[in-house]
Formats: sequence, C-alpha cells, structure tokens
Amino acid sequence: MALRPRRAQDVEGAMTGPDGNEEGEETIRQSSDFVEAVARGLSILECYSDPVSVRQRGRLTLTDAGKLTGLTRGTARRLLLTLKELHYLDSDGKHFWLTPKILGLANGFMTPLGLGDASAAILQELTQRVDESASVGILDEEEIVYIERVEVRRIYSSRIVNGTRLPAFCSSIGRVLLGGLSDVKLERWLDKYPLRPLTPHTITDRKAFVAEIGRVRERGYSVIDEELEIGIRSIAVPIIGENGRVVAALNNSTSTARHSVEDLEQNFLPELRLAAEKLSRTMNW
Repeated sequence: MALRPRRAQDVEGAMTGPDGNEEGEETIRQSSDFVEAVARGLSILECYSDPVSVRQRGRLTLTDAGKLTGLTRGTARRLLLTLKELHYLDSDGKHFWLTPKILGLANGFMTPLGLGDASAAILQELTQRVDESASVGILDEEEIVYIERVEVRRIYSSRIVNGTRLPAFCSSIGRVLLGGLSDVKLERWLDKYPLRPLTPHTITDRKAFVAEIGRVRERGYSVIDEELEIGIRSIAVPIIGENGRVVAALNNSTSTARHSVEDLEQNFLPELRLAAEKLSRTMNW
C-alpha cells in the first residue's frame, strides 16, 4: 500500500512534535507560522508514492500533478519547475521524475535512527534462524512504514521494501505500536481512523479492537492471522527506546501454509524478542 498524496487544500490530521504532544493541523494552518507554499511543494513530492505514479514508473505529467494535489495547472507547473531547478526532479519537457537527490532526505531520517549495517545484521541473523522475512516499522498516522527489512529469498517475493506502508490497525507491527499509545491517544486515533474490513477476519468492532490492543500490551506481542491478507500471518514485538517507550516494532511474516499461530508464539517469539533487545541497543532512540 503506497502513501496517498495529501491534497494541498486538505485540513485534517494531527502533528506530533518531538515531545510527543499533539496539536491539530487546523490550528497550525490558521496561524501565521504555516507556509502554504511549502505545503504545496511537498504535496507535489508526495505524488510520487501514489499507485498511479508507480504504474507510470515514477513519471508525472502536469495534468497528473494537478489531479493528485488539487492544485491549479499554473500552480502545479510552477512547483514542478521549481523542484526541477533545485534538482529534486528532472524532466523531458512532458514528464517529471525524481532524481537521486531525494535519497538524501531519506538518509537524513534513517541515519540518526541508527539504522545501518548493525541493524541489518541483526535482521539477517533473525531471518536465518526462523527462515522468514523480518521487518522494522514505525507508526505514521493511520499507517505503518517499513524502515528496515531483510527478506528471505523465495520464488514469490512479497515486494515489501523500505518505505512500504500498510494499515496500522490490522498489521502486527501496527498493533504493537498502537499498544504503545496511551488510552487517550488510542481513542483519538480510532476517532480519526475508523476500522474497515480488509478480509473476513479483520477486527472492525471498536470495542473488540480496544480489547485486542489491551491483550497486545499485556502479552508484549501481537499476532495477525489473515486480518490484513488471506493466507498471511505475522507476529511482532516492540522495540523499546531509552525512555522506556515503544518507538518501533519488529516482526516476522509467513504464510498460513508454512506456520501456525502456535508456531509463531512458540518458535518465532523468543527469537523476535532477542533481536528486538539487540535493536534497542543499536538504534538511536
């Protein structure tokens, strides 16, 4: 699931600062501190994670950018040309695409977290021990984002890579991260992001979901059994930061044909917890 580009005129969501306090975007956008031009420029960049753009191999036309952002044709054109002048985009006169310069922004996020050879080695060791792919993810609004992944080589790949986004409410990583929220913040999250069925097994009743998050907190892990996708099971554990808070989550995913829920809890869980402890010491949280 790719990031959905935010339309430039949308006013929704919440922003979380370094201290963990939330403030409504509505308040920010009504203040003199909000710079509309910056928001519009970023909305253009966000278009490149839209599924349509992916099908077009990462290339956008002026018309595409206008439709995805809700900006006028003239505004979209000026923003595209500005980003091209800054070397974040290149163009053949009709299509615009990202340049490698954009990777510097990703590195600026990943490097301070302590992600690198050490964390990749921990995930590599985990995948070798359980023979299933391993991933680290963080919470971003209604979705989780994969920030580190090592995949087991098989005939059919899951095509999950760093930057892949999945719904938080029905993924094992997401359930662990939501379990790290306070009760008040969890209720606010549920108010903002209603539960929806992705498979016949997806928990969509709010009361049942809150109860499940309570079990995740109590047990210290989450198991998803075909709630996200039929035929897929996963198990995740928290990665704890220096302040004792859940800052990320680590998971293994598998097919229902290869492993039962009991296998995940009895054989995968101890290995996951050991790897999560190592990651807690490696990552700069």
